[in-house]
Amino acid sequence: MQGIAGVLSILSLALGALTLWRRRGARTSAITLMILKFLGTALAPYVALAGAAGATLGLAGGSGFAIVAGLAGCVLAGDYVRRVAASHDGLERAFGAGWRHQISTKAGQRMLQRRWSWRVPNASEPRVTRDYAFWTIPGTDRQLLCDIWQPREGVEPSGTAIVYLHGSAWYILDKDVLTCPLFRHLAAQGHVVMDVAYRLCPETNIVGMVGDARRAVAWIKANASRFGVHPGRVVLAGASAGGHVALLAAYGPDDARLTPEEVQGTDLSAMAVVSYYGVPDLRAYDEYATALLADGPEQPSVAKERQPASPLAATITRWLLGRALTAEQSPPLPPHPQMMRDLVGGQPNEVPGMYDLASPIHHVRAGSPPSLLFHGEHDSLVPVTSARRLQQTLAAAGAPAVYVEYPRTEHGFDLLYPPLLGPAGQSALYDLERFLVCVASRA
Repeated sequence: MQGIAGVLSILSLALGALTLWRRRGARTSAITLMILKFLGTALAPYVALAGAAGATLGLAGGSGFAIVAGLAGCVLAGDYVRRVAASHDGLERAFGAGWRHQISTKAGQRMLQRRWSWRVPNASEPRVTRDYAFWTIPGTDRQLLCDIWQPREGVEPSGTAIVYLHGSAWYILDKDVLTCPLFRHLAAQGHVVMDVAYRLCPETNIVGMVGDARRAVAWIKANASRFGVHPGRVVLAGASAGGHVALLAAYGPDDARLTPEEVQGTDLSAMAVVSYYGVPDLRAYDEYATALLADGPEQPSVAKERQPASPLAATITRWLLGRALTAEQSPPLPPHPQMMRDLVGGQPNEVPGMYDLASPIHHVRAGSPPSLLFHGEHDSLVPVTSARRLQQTLAAAGAPAVYVEYPRTEHGFDLLYPPLLGPAGQSALYDLERFLVCVASRA
């Protein structure tokens, strides 16, 4: 009994303590601890339970160490859940004290009732059309693909379409990676989700990525009646690099520099934009990444060639992500300087204008659409300080914005483990549901 108590208590204390740790370098040890932190924060409720169980068994077996370590782990993990699931006044400040009255009783019943619970209710199965070609790049045979998620028959349509841009580090992954639970939940509330496979580096640069997002907006608006969508209720959303692209597409719909010629003059406006830890300021991101990488091993001068995954690696990828990936969609990523060359053409001192063009914070104006911004306090990839500045810039411009910062939380809190399992992922969904109704009531 003492052995089991010790194991549970030590495990709980170690994972609970990691919620306090913040990554500050690129050494292998730092990356390993970051991965363990992902696990500890995602499973924090269960880490707290393990600590309580270890302390209880320690009490029964007379192990003072297990009691102390288990209680400490339980408190640390439990406090993380409490902080992440705490209520805030963001929606009230953005939409007024009566924002709750904009949510009908029927719509409210389909939403999460708490910011965190042990189990997310199962959503009804939606109608899904996979690999739908929604655009062909002019002068080529390159088709842009998407998946369309629609409410099942019998679910009242909300009239809202969400154009979603996946996380990619601008280079990797694809649509339909760990997002199915989120899309299923949104479709069950009557929303339509357009999951876009936009082009990535090195095939295109940031201008091409934003152009693809705008092509998606133009297409869903042109086909609004077909999917039961109101053309004025299109929301841009994305995570990480996808959040960066979504913010750029939403804040500057009339900027010709970021708009493909074939959709110029059409309505590319978004009703709202949702960013999960997207990049607000590319120059700040470059400075942060450069400082972070300086602590790690020397980077190669060129990218490693991407090779097809081995059968074992492919099986693990399919198990973790729910789908297979091609060699082009898989790591390794290129060195940071090459990333910036492919994305915007060079370093900040070489192409300063491109860094401004590629920074959403420089496109904010009084007419910017309402924004919902999620960010982790301990984000080690996109500096939280730049997310705070974006919120302040939106407030100064008079643009409605809800900024939610999760204490002691890393990048990718909603995707890098079973989605909607972690407290931060659930809490974000709670706010997203209500934000979508509030912005639709104003459209």
